[in-house]
Amino acid sequence: MSTSDHGDVPVPASDSPSAPAPASFAVSVPDLPDAELEAEELDPAQIVSGEPVVTGKVLWEAEDGSQVRGIWQITPGVVTDTEANELFVVVSGRATIEVEGGATLEVGPGSACVLREGDKTTWTVHETLRKAYHISY
Repeated sequence: MSTSDHGDVPVPASDSPSAPAPASFAVSVPDLPDAELEAEELDPAQIVSGEPVVTGKVLWEAEDGSQVRGIWQITPGVVTDTEANELFVVVSGRATIEVEGGATLEVGPGSACVLREGDKTTWTVHETLRKAYHISY
């Protein structure tokens, strides 16, 4: 995903690579049309069952790539993943996230979740899930 391609999303963007990142911005995550989200590749080896489709939109990325903020969506199915340091809030949909050797998280609208770098997870997506996220690398 390109961080310079924000389409019609009302997010301040820097015109210069040396300009500082915007300090504040607001986006209506639930109302962002699916057409504004970009297809993301899902490794077939991650798919356990179903035919999940992943889309998203990067809204901001640190110049050094150490942080990224955006919107991510996945349709129903079961997938595995190895996580980054992430804080996210679910705005729509439902899923069960099983953390290997840890908790099983039931998430839905309003759930705020933290995943740690290296967590191995299995996501069972019951209803198309959309989240707003912040990842630190």
